[in-house]
Amino acid sequence: MITLLWGITCLLALVSGNSVKTQASTGERFVCTAIPADASPGCPMAHEALSQEDVLRSTVFQLRETILQQKETIGNQKETIRELTAKLTRCESLSEGGGGPDGKHGSWRKVPGKSGGKDTMGDLPRDPSQVIDQLSRTMQSLKDRLENLEHQLRSNVSYSAMPNDLREMLQRRLGDLEHQLLNKVTELEDEKSLLHNESAAHRHKTESALTALLERVNELEKGSNTFKSPDDFKVSLPLRTNYLYGRIKKTLPELYSFTICMWLKSSASPGIGTPFSYAVSGQANEIVLIEWGNHPIELLINDKVAQLPFTIGDGKWHHIGITWTTRDGIWEAFLDGERLGSGENLAPWHPIKPGGILILGQEQDTVGGRFDATQAFVGEMSQFNIWDRVLKAEEIVNIANCSYNMPGNIIPWVDNNVDVFGGATKLPLEPCEERLTES
Repeated sequence: MITLLWGITCLLALVSGNSVKTQASTGERFVCTAIPADASPGCPMAHEALSQEDVLRSTVFQLRETILQQKETIGNQKETIRELTAKLTRCESLSEGGGGPDGKHGSWRKVPGKSGGKDTMGDLPRDPSQVIDQLSRTMQSLKDRLENLEHQLRSNVSYSAMPNDLREMLQRRLGDLEHQLLNKVTELEDEKSLLHNESAAHRHKTESALTALLERVNELEKGSNTFKSPDDFKVSLPLRTNYLYGRIKKTLPELYSFTICMWLKSSASPGIGTPFSYAVSGQANEIVLIEWGNHPIELLINDKVAQLPFTIGDGKWHHIGITWTTRDGIWEAFLDGERLGSGENLAPWHPIKPGGILILGQEQDTVGGRFDATQAFVGEMSQFNIWDRVLKAEEIVNIANCSYNMPGNIIPWVDNNVDVFGGATKLPLEPCEERLTES
C-alpha cells in the first residue's frame, strides 16, 4: 500500500510541472469571423448587413476553423497522454525498485504546483480512448455539417430555404420582367400594324400620282394644251368678283427703277378694274394700276398717285408700258408704243420694297388678300413682264409693234410662273396675231 502511495505521489510530482504548460496550450479558444474583402478590418460589420450567401460563407469558414482547432486539440491530448503514460511507467518502475522521490521507502507525498496544490491527476481522463472516440464523433458531426453547408452554398441556396423578403423580391422581379415582355410584344404588334398602314398609304399615294401623270400625258397626246411656247397664253377673268385672280409665283427684289409692260383687253364699265397690284408688309399699295368707277387709270407707287391720260375699255387688245425711277420720281406711260404721259415727283427717292405679293386682276387691301369686287379686273391679259431698269422708248415701241419678243429680266411671262384661282383660266394666245385679226 505504501509502495502504491509513493508511486502516485511520484506521478503527481511529474505531472504538476506539465500541467501549467498543458493549460496554456489548450486553455485558450480562438473564434474567427469572416470579414468581406472590401470591409475595413477596424470596423465591425453588422450581421444584418450581410446577405444570406455571406452568412453561409462565414459559417462554413468558422466550422473549418473549429475543425482545425479540434484537430490541434486532439494532437495535444494525444501528446499529453503519451507523456503521462511514459511518466506513469517510470513511476511504476521506481515503485517496484522500492525507492521514492525523496530517497526513502514508503514516503509518497503530494508536490504542490503553481496552482496552489491542485491535484492534476483529477484533470486526466479516466479512459483516454473514450475522449478520442468522443472527439472523433464531434469531428464527424462537424464534417457532416460542413458538407451540408457547402452543398447549400454550391446550389446557391434553394428557393424553399430563402427568406420571405428574398422570395418576394424575386417574385417582384419576375413579375416586372413578364410585364416588360408583354409591353414589348404589344409595341411590336403596334409597329407592325403601323408599318402596314404606312405601306398602304404610300401605295395609294403612288397610285394617285401615277394616275394624275397618266391623265396629264393623255391630255398632252390629245393636244389639249396648244401653247406654241411657254409665253403664248392669256389669263381670262370674265366676272367682276373678289375670288377670280391670278398670282405671280416670283416676287420682286428691291428696285430703284422699273418698266412694266402688258397686253390688256377689256370692255368692262365703269372702269376696267385693277390689272395688277403689288403689296408688301406695311404698304398694300406699293405698286398698283387701277381704273375703277368713273376715275381715269391711275398709277400708285407707295400710295402716291399719278393719273395716266388714256382709256382702254373698248374691248380690243392694247399694249400698256409704264416706266418709273426713284430719282425725282420720274415716270412715263405708253399706249400701243406711243408715249402719252409723263411726270415726276411720284414717290421720289423711295425704293420699291422686296418680298411682296404680285396679284393679277385684284386690288389688295392686305398682303395677298381682302379683295374688293368693285375694283376687280374684268377681261383678259397677257405678256405681263417687269424689268429692273427704264426701257428706252424704241424698245417699248418694238415690243408693242411685235417687232421682237423681250421677256422681263425680273418677272417674265411664262406658264409655270403664273397660278390662277377662283375660276380664272389660262388659254392659248399669241397677242400679236390676235391683234392683227382685230384690225
